[in-house]
Amino acid sequence: MNRVESLEQHCPDSQTRLLVRSACRAALTGGSILRELYSRPHRITMKGEIDLVTEADVASETAIVASLNEDTPGLPILAEESAGDRIRETEDRVWIVDPLDGTTNYAHGFPLFAVSVALAEKGRPMIGAVYCPLQDELFCAWKEGGAWLNSTRISVTATDFLIQALVGTGFPYDIRRRLDEVLDQVRAILPKVRDIRRGGAAAVDLAYVACGRLDGFWERDLKPWDIAAGWLLVEEAGGRVSDFSGADCSLFGDQILAANPALHPLLVRELT
Repeated sequence: MNRVESLEQHCPDSQTRLLVRSACRAALTGGSILRELYSRPHRITMKGEIDLVTEADVASETAIVASLNEDTPGLPILAEESAGDRIRETEDRVWIVDPLDGTTNYAHGFPLFAVSVALAEKGRPMIGAVYCPLQDELFCAWKEGGAWLNSTRISVTATDFLIQALVGTGFPYDIRRRLDEVLDQVRAILPKVRDIRRGGAAAVDLAYVACGRLDGFWERDLKPWDIAAGWLLVEEAGGRVSDFSGADCSLFGDQILAANPALHPLLVRELT
C-alpha cells in the first residue's frame, strides 16, 4: 500500500477520499517535475523587483492543473502563475495551487521548496497537501481528519515557553517599504526565543509547525496559495492559526501567525 492509499484508509467517506487522492496526486505530479528540473539551468523571468518565476513554476502548474481537471472536472482552480487579478474572496469551492513555493530557493539551488495544493470552501481550507520533492515528504490534511506526514499522523509541539521555542518567519517582497516593521518584529521576538529560522517557503514553514519542527511561524503579505494547505495542516495538527492580533485568519488577508496553543498567545503579544 502506498502512502496515498494509506491516507485514504482514514477518510470518512468516498467524496473525501476522492478529494484527498486528487490533492495528493496533483502535488506529487508537480513535485516530480520540480525534482526533474532542479539541477538543470533555469530560465528566470521577473514578476517584480525581487519576485521571480522559473520554467519549473510554469511546467509544474500546467501538470497540476491537468491532474486536478482530470480528477475533479468542473471545480475551479486558482493557481499562482495563471491567477492574474482573480485573487478575491469567493463562496465557491476552489482548488488553490502554488506550483512552486520557494521559487527563489529553487532558482539558487537551495533545497527547500514545495508544491502546495488545497481545496477551499467559503474561504476556509478543507483539504490540503504540501509536497517537498527533494525530501520526498508528503504532508496532507483534511477537515476533522488530522494531519499526516506520508503515512504517519503528526502534531504540533507542546513547547510552552518562548525561550524554548524555535520559530520561523519570512520577509515580504516589498521589504524595502516594510523594513522597519519587519525588523521591529524580529527585535521583539528574537531575544525571547531559542532562535528564528527564515526558510523562504511559507508552505514548508507551516508544514514544519504542523509536524513539530518549528514551534511557530509568522509572516505578512502572503497570497492564498502560500498558506491555504499549510493553514489546514497546522489546525488539524492541533495548532492555532490567526492574524497577528489573534483574530481569525483569512486566505485573502495580509497576516498569518501559526503556533501551538500554548505559544500562540505569547507570540500575539510580541507581534502587536
